[in-house]
Amino acid sequence: MGFLDAVLGRGRRSAAPAKRDRLFALTTAYVTLETSLSITTSGVAAIVFQPLATADFATVTKDVQEIVAATGGETGTTVETTEDTFGYRWMILRDDDVEDLVVGVNAVRDALAEGGYADRVLCAVFGFAEGTGGPDAGPGGAGRPLYLIYNEKRGTWYPFVPAGGEQQRDSEAELRLRAQLGSDLPLEPEVDRWLALWGIPI
Repeated sequence: MGFLDAVLGRGRRSAAPAKRDRLFALTTAYVTLETSLSITTSGVAAIVFQPLATADFATVTKDVQEIVAATGGETGTTVETTEDTFGYRWMILRDDDVEDLVVGVNAVRDALAEGGYADRVLCAVFGFAEGTGGPDAGPGGAGRPLYLIYNEKRGTWYPFVPAGGEQQRDSEAELRLRAQLGSDLPLEPEVDRWLALWGIPI
């Protein structure tokens, strides 16, 4: 993880630490999620950005993907990319350790910022599972999926809990999470900004 800091030049920008702290707040909030709410990581996160059809942008994204992949032997993190139907690119990281996922996501966003593409970043998405078993259980008996989304532009988090139906969300569960995590995460105060992300590929 220190290797990523050195290669990507983290810490050189004066405006970065405040947002970095807000992203890293998830590592503290995860203690509450796991111990008090029985919500566990799904081992997957992603940073979502709008690509540009330029050689420079392609080089930046290729380089950071190779760097994260190269350090996978140390952290166990793997990385892949995909594009959704809206043309946004998802750089997907897989690791059972939430802190490694946060570090990886932060490395990608720092690299994009260093390349002058900070404004292309939309958000970061972290996957979790609520409890185990039950009618909404996912693969392997894991509980229903839920997500914590970090809005890069506003520096705030919000929960997104699909209800299982066709583009339906469990607003009550999302509000409960706001109440339970309010002291751990800098949550988005305006609920109408809790935008649904349908078809999340993680």
